[in-house]
Amino acid sequence: MLAAGDTFRAGAIDQLQVWGERVGVPLIRQAEGSDPAAVVFDAVQAAKSRGVDVLICDTAGRLQNKVNLMNELEKVKRVIEREVPNGPHEVLLALDATTGQNAMVQAKAFKQATNVSGIVLTKLDGTAKGGIVLAIRNELDIPVKYVGLGEKIDDLQAFDPEQFVYGLFGDIFEEKQQSNDDLA
Repeated sequence: MLAAGDTFRAGAIDQLQVWGERVGVPLIRQAEGSDPAAVVFDAVQAAKSRGVDVLICDTAGRLQNKVNLMNELEKVKRVIEREVPNGPHEVLLALDATTGQNAMVQAKAFKQATNVSGIVLTKLDGTAKGGIVLAIRNELDIPVKYVGLGEKIDDLQAFDPEQFVYGLFGDIFEEKQQSNDDLA
């Protein structure tokens, strides 16, 4: 089940509705501008009553410098903690691979507010390499769990560290190999 807790970004609820329909997953939503914590509360109650195993709550993000947003995320977390034993079980922060150093600032702020347990690194289908996640992993001990390689259903994939490192440094490996081949 999905919860449309990103109630302030124009189109976010409708976008999640479309994805829910594509994959056959029900969506709990309220009107745009609704209280995100109330949406999440309703979704938790619906998930419990329907015997749903997994509830994914989409919340607002990216504006870690907005005090009200961070307060709202803390409120959502408190609702989940109150309603779900040992919840939330996973808190994933979606980071855009093109963001660069701002991703570290985002990760610090969101980890403090919500205790982020993993990263979803998106937009790796372009020229961005997302190397900042190495620093985030090292400094904040937040692992990358998934990568987004496009906008199709199968484009969200489990993180493969070897493939990621090769994507970052493959050119260097190939240049070194070419250099070694030239010397031979």
